[in-house]
Amino acid sequence: MDAILLQVLNGLDKGAAYALIALGLTLIFGTLGVVNFAHGALFMLGAFCAVTINKVLTLQKVVLSQTETTAWGTPLEIRTPLAQEWFGDLGLTIIDFSVPISILAAIPVMLLIGVVMERGLIRYFYKRPHAEQILVTFGLAIVLQEIIKAFFGANPIQQNAPEMLQGAIDFGALFGNPGALVYPLWRMVYLAFSVIVILSVFAFLQFTTFGMVVRAGMADRETVGLLGIDIDRRFTIVFGIAAVVAGTAGVMYTPILPPDYHMGMDFLVLSFVVVVVGGMGSLGGAVSAGFLLGILQSFASMSEIRDLLAKVGIIGLDQIIIYLIAIVILLVRPRGLMGRKGVME
Repeated sequence: MDAILLQVLNGLDKGAAYALIALGLTLIFGTLGVVNFAHGALFMLGAFCAVTINKVLTLQKVVLSQTETTAWGTPLEIRTPLAQEWFGDLGLTIIDFSVPISILAAIPVMLLIGVVMERGLIRYFYKRPHAEQILVTFGLAIVLQEIIKAFFGANPIQQNAPEMLQGAIDFGALFGNPGALVYPLWRMVYLAFSVIVILSVFAFLQFTTFGMVVRAGMADRETVGLLGIDIDRRFTIVFGIAAVVAGTAGVMYTPILPPDYHMGMDFLVLSFVVVVVGGMGSLGGAVSAGFLLGILQSFASMSEIRDLLAKVGIIGLDQIIIYLIAIVILLVRPRGLMGRKGVME
């Protein structure tokens, strides 16, 4: 039972990342009808927002010691982070919480990037074939990742969670079996963050006037435009919101996976599979499929299951389980689990 619960938590953790990226992808496709292969790059850019903020906060003031020397007889360099120099002990706390603090910077930055991307490029491909949309957005993703590679290098950059959130939760102790089920605390924080973001997006679309207009525009864009509503401007804002969702997801994921220039591509392919399985244009389907496939992938990686399958000659099922499930679902239901009839069918 402990092993099963651990795999469920692992699956929810993976599914949360898939669901957040897939949510933004589906939001863009549902409103603009654009297949955005640059969405994974937005996840990557959010992660490097956290890297940039951390580098800024840890810039150091260097002073030569008047009393201490190195082994070579030169004055010893005393390095003090500028945040500590300016704010004292509070500065050290700010550095420690650089990842959560980065969200405050990532929100306006990603919103601006999303709006510029939509106005500067995407809007010219609204009525073009999906193949052309895929090619141009995939090319944009490659350009963005090469820019990141040029500025930050090719190696992963470690980002640490706040010290107080680096421990683990002993779920076994809650059931009278200490140590049986221990899970990293930051992963639970990420799962909670993902749920809050997903619920916020759904609440925004469901209960605000802006969201109601957007949903009406998704259903019948021309009629909404005839009512005198500038639906194009609202869709631009939706694109920016989708970029914010992907970017903040990338920020919070940095302590789990050290960011590098190709992390966006790694998540993009899986997230598109999630979107297709859930149903193109279905927000609920994207989220449900993200968590479902995350859990299935987690169970497929269990050593007991791998050993059992190895005996019958099946190796590496955890690497392809998502694609196998996608094939089966699309053969039975081409529109996906919750997709609308006729959309990408």
